[in-house]
Amino acid sequence: QVLLKSDAPTGDVLLDETLRHIKATETPETVQTWIELLTGETWNPFKLQYQLRNVRERLAKALVEKGILTTEKQNFLLFDMTTHPVSNASEKQRLVKKLQESVLERWVNDPQRMERRTLALLVLAHASDVLENVFASLADDKYDMAMNRTKDLLDMDPEVEAAKAKGTEMIWAVLAAFNK
Repeated sequence: QVLLKSDAPTGDVLLDETLRHIKATETPETVQTWIELLTGETWNPFKLQYQLRNVRERLAKALVEKGILTTEKQNFLLFDMTTHPVSNASEKQRLVKKLQESVLERWVNDPQRMERRTLALLVLAHASDVLENVFASLADDKYDMAMNRTKDLLDMDPEVEAAKAKGTEMIWAVLAAFNK
């Protein structure tokens, strides 16, 4: 369950709104429930007040403002759709390289010694089903090594790993929620 340690503003509109929702709940919710509520993936009529509105659009707008994405209109048969392709390929390549290096050259074989942001990025890439794309540009042997190491990491018991290292509990809870 998610227990709020601090409701101090973060300076990010979506994060601050999320904190307000978590604070407003009477009984603590599970990570799985919060993921569903905050992404709009559930329509629980008793918890609609905790859903963030227009999350994808707001995230896309923030990334456009930061220069990472751009906005385009594309025609799909009879419909015009707004898309947000990457406009900053160097930033994307930096993240891809960081993940590749983290499981190859800088592999620590112990999630407790892994940088938290890198661990979180690996978990989110896995949950977003883009991990194979991250390693696709590698040579076959490096690709296999990266995928095997990542699989070993992601197959670890989230409850056991969360108990071992302070500060990574939420990362492991997110992984557990996506593995269900």
